[in-house]
Amino acid sequence: SAIEAFIKPYHDHLNKDLDSVLSYAPMTYAKNDGELNTAIGNLMADAVYTQCNPVFKKRTGKDIDFVLLNYGGIRSVIPQGNITTRTAYKIMPFENAVVVTELKGTQIQVLLRYLSMAKLAHPISKQLQITLDEMYEVTAATLNGNAIIPDKSYFVATNDYLFNGGDKMNFFQQNEGVYHLNYKVRNVLIDYFKKTDTLQPKKDNRFIRVVP
Repeated sequence: SAIEAFIKPYHDHLNKDLDSVLSYAPMTYAKNDGELNTAIGNLMADAVYTQCNPVFKKRTGKDIDFVLLNYGGIRSVIPQGNITTRTAYKIMPFENAVVVTELKGTQIQVLLRYLSMAKLAHPISKQLQITLDEMYEVTAATLNGNAIIPDKSYFVATNDYLFNGGDKMNFFQQNEGVYHLNYKVRNVLIDYFKKTDTLQPKKDNRFIRVVP
């Protein structure tokens, strides 16, 4: 009882912080609500871009070209109603941090083949557009509407788990450079929620399969 009494003020303070309202979701968003792109996945990838690109540009003078995260890294739904700090911890309970890698266009093509073969809604940010056919072959892929050039360098933001080969994303290891932003994905979400009054994530055409 003495230990419980000692811990209680810290426990109460932590719960108050975790339950502080940051934003609002008009409906529930889950990672199984689409084949190749989902509202929650799109939100997470776009949040990483929105929060991390200014940091990366300030340090390097360059822009992140796109973000790639992983389907399995989404550990909870975004529930309808008030969004709290606790929500961010449930979605991303791990300590993964954002890493930016410099990849040649040839490695981006390897990345695209991985995504086509995975047949999962791995989150990508809206700068990258991928179209697959009914056999899950890549028929089109652009960055901001432009073709991907084999010998050009691109800056791809991901998390350190994937950078180190998680989910067999080994293409990140053949890179031209690595930038550690020291910015946890969970904190990205918290910061994004704080400045977004009402979440409006949507499925779109950034990663689709066209079946005749």
